[in-house]
Amino acid sequence: MSNAKIVSEIRRLAILAGGKIMEIYARPDFDVRLKADDSPVTEADEAADRLISAGLRAAFPDIALVTEEQSDSHSVSSERFFIVDPLDGTKEFVHRRGDFTVNIALVENGVPVLGVVYAPARNRLFYTLADGGSVEETGDFTPDKVGPVRDIHVAKPDNGALTVVASQSHRDQATDDYIAKYAVGDFRGAGSSLKFCLVATGEADLYPRLGRTMEWDTAAGDAVLRGAGGKVVRFDDHSPLTYGKALYENPFFIACAPDVALKR
Repeated sequence: MSNAKIVSEIRRLAILAGGKIMEIYARPDFDVRLKADDSPVTEADEAADRLISAGLRAAFPDIALVTEEQSDSHSVSSERFFIVDPLDGTKEFVHRRGDFTVNIALVENGVPVLGVVYAPARNRLFYTLADGGSVEETGDFTPDKVGPVRDIHVAKPDNGALTVVASQSHRDQATDDYIAKYAVGDFRGAGSSLKFCLVATGEADLYPRLGRTMEWDTAAGDAVLRGAGGKVVRFDDHSPLTYGKALYENPFFIACAPDVALKR
């Protein structure tokens, strides 16, 4: 199975899922309930999950699938697997802030090697290419026809005036205290995996996350950032963040351009 075929299909499914999400987003109201961990889930999460899961299983039946919305998939153990968050940033969706994304990634031997991040309400689409680079596609997104794309790459940071991006929904004192260790020239707030993509395009230099995340929250954005020359490391020892961990739970991490002088 070629990487080119995988990229084409995950891009197509992300756009289709984004369309389904926006149909529900446009309604005056939609169903929201709490999962066992007290996180919200909407009918948009579930509709997008059904669409993406069916598409991946039909196209790539031999590749394992892990998806946030199917708890039975969380026991999957494989060196090669798709990992999906059909609607990352559900709180952003519920509060109609727009910073929600569709995330699909392929992990091989602990590394997210391919990924797509689609922010339908922001009209932004990022993905990796088969050769390992990352792009942002522009224009009107059509599932079966690729529009104009531009290569993306992290910026050369000025460690005396960094641009930092952090969560709008999960900001806490520990994060603020850590950011205070840097010389910050500008600050950007963003939701969901868009934070990885802002670092990937050079719109930000540093994204620290001192809070609970799962691998489906990060894998696609991580893949896009790596393809753009960036990195995602553990907060504790600055070693690369890996995937396929027990229960798919992440430690605290830092996403950044490689020339950022990281603090501890």
